[in-house]
Amino acid sequence: MYRIGIDVGGTFTDFVAVSDSGKVTIAKSPSTPDDQSKGVVAGLGVLAEDIGMELAQLLEQTSLIVHGSTVATNALLELKGARSGMLTTQGHRDVVEMREGLKPDRYRYRMTAPEPLIPRARRLGVCERIRVDGSVEIALDEAQLRGAIEQLIAQGVEAVAVCYLHSYLNDAHEQRTGEILKEMMPGAYVSLSSEVLPQIKEYERFCTTMVNAYIGPPMENYLRNLKGRLQEIGYSEEVLIMHSHGGVASIADTIKLAAGCVLSGPAGGIAGARYAARLMGEGNLVTFDMGGTSTDISLLQDGEPPLSSDNAIGDSKIALPSIAIHTVGAGGGSIAHVDAGGILRVGPESAGAVPGPAAYGRGGTEPATTDANVVLGYLDPDNFLGGRASLDVGAARKAVSKVAEPLGMSIEDAAQGIQRVVNTTMAEAIRLVSVRRGIDPRKSALLSFGGAAGLHVTAVARELGIEHIIVPRVASVLSAWGMLASDLRYELVKTFAQTDDDPAQTVRGLFREMEQDGVGRLRGNFDGDIQTSYFADMRYGEQVFEIQVPLEAIDIDDQDLIEQMEKSFHRRHEELYTYSSPDQEVVIVNLRVAVVGKLPALPQETGTLVGAQARPVKTKQVYLDGWLEVPVYEMDELAPGQQLAGPTLVISPTTAILLREREAATVTAQGWLDISLGTEPASGTIQHKQSASG
Repeated sequence: MYRIGIDVGGTFTDFVAVSDSGKVTIAKSPSTPDDQSKGVVAGLGVLAEDIGMELAQLLEQTSLIVHGSTVATNALLELKGARSGMLTTQGHRDVVEMREGLKPDRYRYRMTAPEPLIPRARRLGVCERIRVDGSVEIALDEAQLRGAIEQLIAQGVEAVAVCYLHSYLNDAHEQRTGEILKEMMPGAYVSLSSEVLPQIKEYERFCTTMVNAYIGPPMENYLRNLKGRLQEIGYSEEVLIMHSHGGVASIADTIKLAAGCVLSGPAGGIAGARYAARLMGEGNLVTFDMGGTSTDISLLQDGEPPLSSDNAIGDSKIALPSIAIHTVGAGGGSIAHVDAGGILRVGPESAGAVPGPAAYGRGGTEPATTDANVVLGYLDPDNFLGGRASLDVGAARKAVSKVAEPLGMSIEDAAQGIQRVVNTTMAEAIRLVSVRRGIDPRKSALLSFGGAAGLHVTAVARELGIEHIIVPRVASVLSAWGMLASDLRYELVKTFAQTDDDPAQTVRGLFREMEQDGVGRLRGNFDGDIQTSYFADMRYGEQVFEIQVPLEAIDIDDQDLIEQMEKSFHRRHEELYTYSSPDQEVVIVNLRVAVVGKLPALPQETGTLVGAQARPVKTKQVYLDGWLEVPVYEMDELAPGQQLAGPTLVISPTTAILLREREAATVTAQGWLDISLGTEPASGTIQHKQSASG
């Protein structure tokens, strides 16, 4: 039997199939932005072909598909979500417009305010009011509510966000509103804030619920379409969807909480990085995921990535827990140009999947990072995607000439300039993310993955002073591979409102209630091992923002529960900000529970890879401040323990890794590359001949 992971990216869709014996087969297929399910089915056909099966035969032998998609992200970024409306407490329909009282860029005085996803005409007030203690001050006026719903119907609304004040403490009015909406608008997508994000802070709750309503229908349409296409070709088993918090959930649960998938693909990459860290015994990693459109960066400390509830996509706040990932607009499709001041810039505009870089021959004419790599000889034009595609070197050179001519330099030097600009951009992004968290990147290993990363990673590492790089065999599809190493996961949150003299009992009750809810959801279609983790959002009394504190070392049944939580908060505050104030009042804001259903471990190939030391399959000319002829190795033929010295190219059907001068790699037992920088070429390596030709 097989398990298949699928990651839909901006340029390519990645596929990984893992058999019960641990054999890994990978494939890539062009993404189809008009309907991503078409590209998924086409890519499954490519995967089946590589395995040596018909597609129907492969799907008959597949027990699980895990899928990460950019549908939710694209709908939000491109403003192509559903025509949505909002029902909220009377007098509060402008919460999403006033935001938190701050502009995104407070020093740009002429900056126009971001437009909410739901315009004011479709945000309607409802006569009702829940007090801050959860009691009812004004009962829900159902007659007036029905009138508001009729206005939304008249405006052609297909999704409704229901956001009442203090519904996180008492959801009776929202639940009743949901019932009436289903009665009057039976086909509408309904998003209740008390279900999406039952916690204090109305802007975060309102905005997250609005996002959920906005992207819910396109996500629902896509998932139902995908499921239908898979069923048509013979697949009837489970399809799980990757969520932003690094876990997976069923299609039904994903449709209810579409906003939880806005970082679906990148989260798969971090899940893969977490699994890679366990396999390699490397606890501290900087992840470097360079794809066709962007580069995603995250940090792993002690093998785990940080979770954040302070996230934004475009102008929209999404306060659901997600892996902290920083994205920079630098990828293989990033377009280079010379600005009015004569400065070479690359990105954030991207050629995307269509038309793509000029070298793809799909109509692109602007110089992209991939075109620069083709000009420099880093990619084999006759063996792209394992020979399924070819690259047009002439088109790449013509595109790069658009920056070479105004800069007065050769096409090769311009291409190298594009490479250096992109590398600097990504290095600065890593430095920003790590240093901001008080982490020295030089003390971590750099995990390289994504189809474009291998040609840039050593140069990026040098700029950061990182000396250790790991490149998995599945680097080009690590996000899809990582999804198969993920577990079922539910994140639950409730606001802590102290109303009696026994706060510990209140905390225990809320934790138990959320745990019971999460376990109940899992047990609906899962009978495996379940693990529960507890967290609390806490702050000092005079602070405005809280921090999330893990409580794994605490027994919630202990009598001194509150005291232990406060001590954990002081320690966590000092870890993050280098100080704590034990004499100050500590406030518990929200309580969180993560309920995880442990899926079977991803099988590994029995034994270790064996084989004779691989020889180069050929030599190739590459441009490194001049043309050099370098050896080219097939990654899948490398033997454990084999050592390579740069300059060298290591290729696979879906990616290429460039080792430059004073860079060496050792092949691990898994067939991965463990790269060290600053080393001298080993004796006995092929001599690299200088060449004047291109």
